[in-house]
Amino acid sequence: MFFSEALAWPRTWEASPSEHRKWVEVFNACDEDNKGYLSREDFKVAVVMLFGYKPSKIEADSVMSSVNPNTSGLLLEEFLHIIRKKKEAQLYWNEIRHIFTAFDRHYHGYLTLEDFQKAFRQVAPKLPERTILEVFSNLGKSTYSSLTSAFGDPTMREVDQDSDGHVSFKDFEYAMQHGQKEA
Repeated sequence: MFFSEALAWPRTWEASPSEHRKWVEVFNACDEDNKGYLSREDFKVAVVMLFGYKPSKIEADSVMSSVNPNTSGLLLEEFLHIIRKKKEAQLYWNEIRHIFTAFDRHYHGYLTLEDFQKAFRQVAPKLPERTILEVFSNLGKSTYSSLTSAFGDPTMREVDQDSDGHVSFKDFEYAMQHGQKEA
């Protein structure tokens, strides 16, 4: 899955020197005939090499539409920027999944109010029950600024979007992304 730059990564992340070298090596390996840029097909091969999946037509179109019209393809610096953003998105998604899994103590694939209550009692035992209820159902505004970095903006739409009493990973991911965009 390709995440757009609109997905905010809450921390500064830089590739390690060895990771950066690997990206440059992949660029060079995919730059057939040493032309100095990657064509659409070259880019697809590079993504397979780095991320293990073939990019969709939509993803390839999106990337290639961002290419400077004066060049014939994706230059190294553009490629490195795109790959860094993809890596940031991947790390962010992994972090969201990790947080969700920590809350989902029974591995149901969804969170219940009880899951939230137990988790909050462990990490913030003095947090009022009313605030926990607001986090889960978001029936109103609350003041838990110390938790907004982990759970996003407390005034966002209901986390439980289909009101079934369960917060699916999709609901949780949406809430986390929405909170980051608002921050």
